[in-house]
Amino acid sequence: MRASRLVQLLLILQTRGRTTAGELAKELEVSVRTVYRDVEALSAAGVPVYSEQGRAGGVQLVDGYRTRLTGLTTDEADAVLLAGSPGAAADLGLGTVLATAQLKVLAALPPELRGRATRIAERVHIDAPGWFRPPDETPTLNIVADSLWHDRRLQVRYGRKDKIVDRRLDPLGLVMKAGTWYLVARDGAAIRSYRVSRIIAAEPTTESFTRPDDFDLAVHWSRAADDFALSMLRVRARCRMPATHLRLLRLWHEPVAVAEALASATEPDAEGWVELTVPSESYEVLAHAILPLGEHCEVLEPPELRAQMAETAARMHARYSS
Repeated sequence: MRASRLVQLLLILQTRGRTTAGELAKELEVSVRTVYRDVEALSAAGVPVYSEQGRAGGVQLVDGYRTRLTGLTTDEADAVLLAGSPGAAADLGLGTVLATAQLKVLAALPPELRGRATRIAERVHIDAPGWFRPPDETPTLNIVADSLWHDRRLQVRYGRKDKIVDRRLDPLGLVMKAGTWYLVARDGAAIRSYRVSRIIAAEPTTESFTRPDDFDLAVHWSRAADDFALSMLRVRARCRMPATHLRLLRLWHEPVAVAEALASATEPDAEGWVELTVPSESYEVLAHAILPLGEHCEVLEPPELRAQMAETAARMHARYSS
């Protein structure tokens, strides 16, 4: 543990130059006293490092010194691919590994490129989770991830809406979607997605498995997400709208629903209105999505949805006209 910290300390100094002991202590999650002990250990090992007291003081390397300890370990090389999602790296137990890998990459860059990379990190931050809801609790995520890294079969207990099932899975990938983790795994011949927060228990087995040669996680997820979204679109309504207001559909409808609706649109009539078929999960959901369009959307059929919209509009008129 200390050897890894000493390497991290050395790389911080090489990358950033003079740094205060307090800043180093915060970065390394140790005390200031430990930082000074580590500096003494580096100096005793022949590293030209020294510290200066005072307001402008700090710890630094002799000008021109560069370590050759910039090669990435296997874990660090893996973690670099999560550099844009530090929260995801932390969830997977790779937070410290990622930080060390980033330092090594920065230390290996020439000064002008190092400065540019640092500026990008200071100015761009990716926050994957959605608004207004806390992230899922995922106590089994580390176990799942470890089986994934080592191509090891996983025995899980999975909570569905109606029951708990036991499954023996070949973990093929982990996907974070809007702050929620999903496990993509092979169950027999089928490849399915499992919400990690619903994995009640997970136990790695001693069995290894061979990943399919043609499996592409990103491609699979994209197709599976589209298929899932389409499967949720169980009802459809024929509507008419001004062609100039079709863009409003994107504000209250899923992208796959919008794509289907726009593809069904007719040519504008003499008034500039088009007819189109709008899909949704249910007529109740569809009614709530159409209401914000106000006078810019008319439901033509089915009759029951048209009646529901008329009744809602009448109640609103009565409330606001009284």
